[in-house]
Amino acid sequence: MAFENWKTERLTDILPEEFYNLIRKNKRHIEKTFPVTVDNCASFEKTLQFLGENIEKEESGEGYYFYLRNTETGNLIGYVCIKNINKSIFKCELAYFIDSEFEGKGIISKAVSQTLDFCFGELNMNKVFICTSLINKGSQRIATKHGFQQEGILREEFKSGYGVLEDIVYFGLLKKDYNER
Repeated sequence: MAFENWKTERLTDILPEEFYNLIRKNKRHIEKTFPVTVDNCASFEKTLQFLGENIEKEESGEGYYFYLRNTETGNLIGYVCIKNINKSIFKCELAYFIDSEFEGKGIISKAVSQTLDFCFGELNMNKVFICTSLINKGSQRIATKHGFQQEGILREEFKSGYGVLEDIVYFGLLKKDYNER
């Protein structure tokens, strides 16, 4: 059953404490797949710096950040970011996670839909890609559900939170395929 009591907010709508607490609460859940974010939020001071850098990235068009909030409790429950923007070929990467308590409720799927609208509409991207670990079947289902095609496996492309080089599955979605859906 889908959980409908959530909304998307922008970076300016959240408090740094909220994001720090979301990361801290879900550290074990995301440390393998979001090691940079976990490391950048290891302390409240580092979280402030990380969010400040993200504000600068938004202002320069190098990244965009969306936060998911439970409207019943007011708590942050997820995060979607647009990163690795290549303006010369109009390509960007999506990354996302949800609080472990809210997995499987359709929230990330809807947030990805909204973010794809933003990528192809507002940012006029030609391609959006998602990179996921081989074991992250949930993220792979999100990608295929939204029309992404598996384009390959990149060997030892990602350093996990445990410092191990791992293979990743690369999914791509072209604007023309998105528009046909």
